[in-house]
Amino acid sequence: MAASFFSNAIHVDFDSVLAMDEQGLVSMFQGLVDSGLQGFLGCSAVVYEAALVEFFANGRVRDGLVVSSVDGVLVEISEELFAESFELPVDGLEDLSEIPKDVVFDARSLVSQSGEPINLSGRKNQMKMPFRLLCDIVAKAISVKAGSFNAITVEKFSLITAVVCGVNMNWAKYLFGILKKMVSVGSKQSKGFAIQISMLLATFLP
Repeated sequence: MAASFFSNAIHVDFDSVLAMDEQGLVSMFQGLVDSGLQGFLGCSAVVYEAALVEFFANGRVRDGLVVSSVDGVLVEISEELFAESFELPVDGLEDLSEIPKDVVFDARSLVSQSGEPINLSGRKNQMKMPFRLLCDIVAKAISVKAGSFNAITVEKFSLITAVVCGVNMNWAKYLFGILKKMVSVGSKQSKGFAIQISMLLATFLP
């Protein structure tokens, strides 16, 4: 399980990427900044492997909190703490299904390599290069789902649409919801957020 923490962990050095000469990539990363995801994707890149394994082994959801214990220390993470730690937006749409269909349709052409609307059951090579990278970022660092990173899914493309089209999302609630699924018994949600959880654990552990 520990290996998956590293395969899904993505850290974005925004100072570096926003200073690149490639305008398409700069524009894509600026979209992540404008969406309010800079604090989440660009937080300190430290992973505490042993602590993460224990966190997930003991983790559960209780009264809306993500609760665990690591080295005998009680860890309680609320949505408010999660939002404050990564400076995440707390207003806006709470679910990807709320994104207007016309916005999704526009995004299908906007990111397309050919100019024609991309096929949402196709592969990411339909997209311009910066958006292929964005597809990898949302797949590994946000949705954290098992499966091919080359395949486009409705969920991945909805996340891309939110960034590219500047959709106002309540990222705090959305991302905290994914974290809750990660520690829920019987959930098929893959484990991830290694960098972010490590940063939170550092505030609890001596």
